[in-house]
Amino acid sequence: GGGPDARPPPAPVDARLVPAALTAWAATFLGVARTPSQLTMAALVVAVLLLAPARLLLRERAAGPRPGRPGARHRDAARRPPTAASLLAGAVLVAVLVSTAAQVQVRQSGLLGELTERGASAVVTGRVATEPRALEAGAEWDSSERYRLELDVEEVAGRGERSDARAGVVLLGPAGWGEVRLGEQVSVRGNLVATEPGDDALALVVTTNAPDVVGVPPWHLRVVNLLRGALREATADLSPQAQGLVPGIAVGDDRALPAPLVEDMRITALTHLTAVSGAHVAILLGCVLGALVWLPRRWRSVAGAVALLAFVGLVRPEASVLRSAVMGAVVLAALLLGRPARALPALSAAVVLLLLVDPWLARSYGFALSVLATAGLVLLARPWARWLSRLVPRWLATALAVPAAAQATCAPVVVLLTPALSLYAVPANVLAAVAVPPATVLGVGATVLAPLWPGAAHALAVGASVCTAWIALVARFFAGLPGAQLPWPGGLTGVLCLAVATVLAVLLLARAGPRRPGAALGVLALLGLVLLLPWPRAALVARLPDGWPPEGWVAIQCDVGQGGAFLVRSGPSAAVMVDVGPADGDAAGCLTAADVHRVDLLVLTHGHVDHVGGLAEVLGAVEVRAAVLGPGAEPATTVAAVRDQLADAGVPLGRPLAGGADATGTAGSVAWEVLWPDAAAVERLPAAEAVNDLSLVVRLSSPRLLAVALGDVELAGQSGLVREMRTRGLRGTDVTVMSHHGSARQDPALAALLQPRLTLVSVGEGNDYGHPAPSALELYGAGGGLVLRTDLCGAVAVVGAAAPRDGLAVVARCPR
Repeated sequence: GGGPDARPPPAPVDARLVPAALTAWAATFLGVARTPSQLTMAALVVAVLLLAPARLLLRERAAGPRPGRPGARHRDAARRPPTAASLLAGAVLVAVLVSTAAQVQVRQSGLLGELTERGASAVVTGRVATEPRALEAGAEWDSSERYRLELDVEEVAGRGERSDARAGVVLLGPAGWGEVRLGEQVSVRGNLVATEPGDDALALVVTTNAPDVVGVPPWHLRVVNLLRGALREATADLSPQAQGLVPGIAVGDDRALPAPLVEDMRITALTHLTAVSGAHVAILLGCVLGALVWLPRRWRSVAGAVALLAFVGLVRPEASVLRSAVMGAVVLAALLLGRPARALPALSAAVVLLLLVDPWLARSYGFALSVLATAGLVLLARPWARWLSRLVPRWLATALAVPAAAQATCAPVVVLLTPALSLYAVPANVLAAVAVPPATVLGVGATVLAPLWPGAAHALAVGASVCTAWIALVARFFAGLPGAQLPWPGGLTGVLCLAVATVLAVLLLARAGPRRPGAALGVLALLGLVLLLPWPRAALVARLPDGWPPEGWVAIQCDVGQGGAFLVRSGPSAAVMVDVGPADGDAAGCLTAADVHRVDLLVLTHGHVDHVGGLAEVLGAVEVRAAVLGPGAEPATTVAAVRDQLADAGVPLGRPLAGGADATGTAGSVAWEVLWPDAAAVERLPAAEAVNDLSLVVRLSSPRLLAVALGDVELAGQSGLVREMRTRGLRGTDVTVMSHHGSARQDPALAALLQPRLTLVSVGEGNDYGHPAPSALELYGAGGGLVLRTDLCGAVAVVGAAAPRDGLAVVARCPR
């Protein structure tokens, strides 16, 4: 019997639709990288295989239960009809394969796909699908800004042909693109660069031309642009955090977020607050339904649907927003109906529906995080809150259980973006959560009122800024604590390890049970020690496959011993390469491991063998489309050998000088420029004595990275480079490859101008030169940037985040 505190047992979780959702996810994840014919054939095979089981199930259902002889049940087990859930999963598989085949066919067919395969220049016309976002590195380094946005292409013209098109592309363009508005029809000529197979964008369009606006946005996007622009004006005189966080939390417009705050929020796992999520939808729908509680349920449902549609339109009806709206509606519906056991079927159905509409969501980190967070809330939040309520007050138990459940389910995917664990994510989210609902409601209210009543909108924005100030304070405080981010293995290895650790922890906590809090606390303490102590993670890295290179890498410093070899990704299976290391450095192996089959540009900084000795192996391993070599004539024998090898391989060779007509160019998605030496330096410096000082210094700019490779320039060359940078007002970079393997001859003025977030030292273990010098390491580390050396870390990879403003992650295997 139960006492007064007895509660009914929770309803069992209905997981019958989970196999169908997982099947749809797996099929679309693989299918978007396949051809339409392959997908169609797979759908036909699955459909044929389903016919017999479906017929058997229908026959059994029509016949109904039949009395049988004793033991007949066991003898007929092998002929038992399939369950409805398994047949449903098969039917869903057929549906998503057919849908994916049709959408892949529409996207890849026609002139746009052909021109992209050729890497041709073309004129594309389409609608602006996302608001332009400044590439942070370009804004810091160059006097000209670069912007990134997405276009829905409607027409393409190139190679004397013109045709309609239906595909999304990512465009990188100069400052003029920062002024285009969502939904405008624009036309521009640019170079088409193929994306990875299965990417949601068909191509990358790199252009140096300003946009030609040929059409206005449709009426609903004109309203959206008006509202969002008015909100930015209402927050223009507020603090920097408010200018970024108020529009970010209200409508997902985080373009004005200060870079330090972006980093602090990333470290503390608070970036989801500025991405329109299911939580935003739940907050707004909760307010609307709560304010209309006096209406009948039917009318409240209608009002909630209208509010949901209006909010989706306000924050842009893109795939991510629709996904968040669906996920938020799932959670809210479960709460409103008081039937959380039905939330998992609803979530599964939502996954299938979204993947049918947009199969490329299967490869979206945002989609995975959204689904996993919702699943965590549905499956784990309530039992964890019930368990914690025996230790702390119920309100605190719920406040802790919700972010803990979301973090537990999302963490294995997060390590793919950043190979580290946010130690204080749960307390940071708990403390920030109190400010999110008022900031959201006040921000949305300010957005709606801004065009009609600016004074009232400003007052609401000020109120929201008080809430966002608390969020910014929480992010800064926890990001500044020791161990805010703990290193973790990257790639698939890290995902599997963290997933296994999470499942084990959940099972152990469940086994400990709410009536044995001591055992549960012991499990948590043991898990905490594993995460906090460095040696368990080091042992994990040493004993498990390293998953090299990490997925999403944008640059790799190869480990070629005492030499240089640096890669910047320029396309699928393509890179720009700076130097090839010595003959025994295995630079070709570095390319193979990174899955690079084509070098769009090979930069040979100068003729020393530790930078060009591996050329023959590289030419034999990959296709090299073009090469440039430093202007120095010495050492003559080596320079002649390099020229002969490139000529024999049919690789065109340039000898550019800074400031010359051939000193800049584009290689795939990478823009490159020679910064040193110029013609005056070549005339002034004696060739035989200044081989190092005549090294090419190149700047490489990709959508996710700005890098400067210094070759072996000595103090004279570095001094000239400083003068050139100051004259042009150049300052700041993401990654710098330190000059001359970290020798003691480093110019402090150059280090101050570059201010790299990451400095790489390509150096051989136990070399006879004393490289790298302690003074060089201290110089480049003094500004707070990370300095990594290949003699201790091996190859080092830089991994791009989901969006340019989200920063970069570094994957290295250095001793901890």
